[in-house]
Amino acid sequence: YESPLETQELMGTVVEIVGEQSYWREVVTPQPYRAWCTDQGLVEMSADELKAYEEAPKVMFCDLYGHIYKEASMDSPTICDLVGGDLLRLTTVKDNTDKTLKKALKGRWTKVMLPSGKTGFVPSKQLKLHKGFRSISMGEGSEESISNETTEAIIAQAEKLLGVPYLWGGMSAKGVDCSGLVRISHIMNGILLPRNASQQVKCGERVELDNLQRGDLVFFGTPATDQKPMKITHVGIYLGGNKIIHSSHRVRINSLIPGEEDYYENAWKLVAAIRL
Repeated sequence: YESPLETQELMGTVVEIVGEQSYWREVVTPQPYRAWCTDQGLVEMSADELKAYEEAPKVMFCDLYGHIYKEASMDSPTICDLVGGDLLRLTTVKDNTDKTLKKALKGRWTKVMLPSGKTGFVPSKQLKLHKGFRSISMGEGSEESISNETTEAIIAQAEKLLGVPYLWGGMSAKGVDCSGLVRISHIMNGILLPRNASQQVKCGERVELDNLQRGDLVFFGTPATDQKPMKITHVGIYLGGNKIIHSSHRVRINSLIPGEEDYYENAWKLVAAIRL
């Protein structure tokens, strides 16, 4: 527990166990990311159990923070807490048709199942249907397209986290680092990005710094030289009007214009931008 935090993973993420030491498990995450966690944070599954889990109808928790309750009542004991982006199985439906899934969320409460098999209840208004993620590929020059509506939803999600403290490796309302803020804002809108800023800069289409649009990802660091490649140390989301939202000390909005009251002190390190 005294080791540095590498990253956080959300409930419902499938990882591969590659090492074991006492009650610690070494895992590889989808990014890929290799780190250690305790056995209490995992549910080990056989190939058949994993297949059943992946094919099961699911919902995503869409509030910043909440709980699963033992019964359909706020007065009921809680089973565990939830953060935005957590995935849960639906227990009352057996197929993924739109009609069936929408019906499952019509009541005030929805019965859900944790990866462990435990069941409980979550207020339906805190859930939305989940039909998988759209993965944004890595690689220079790869071109993707996100609608204006989705861009606005991503920015709105990031703005909900304003004031949340910076946490190295964090990716939730409990604390976020810079790439964690970018990643969770996209995850909540069905888009899966790599974990780190140095990976995120390789997604989408590179754009000129004098041609930024709302929703572009902006990266800070040191430019490439003949001896060294570009080094990325920070990322934010461009809001337009020379403003960005990012996690630096806390999630905040800053200006890229020197002399403005909310000027970001490291804005001069802006080196790259991408459009997804």
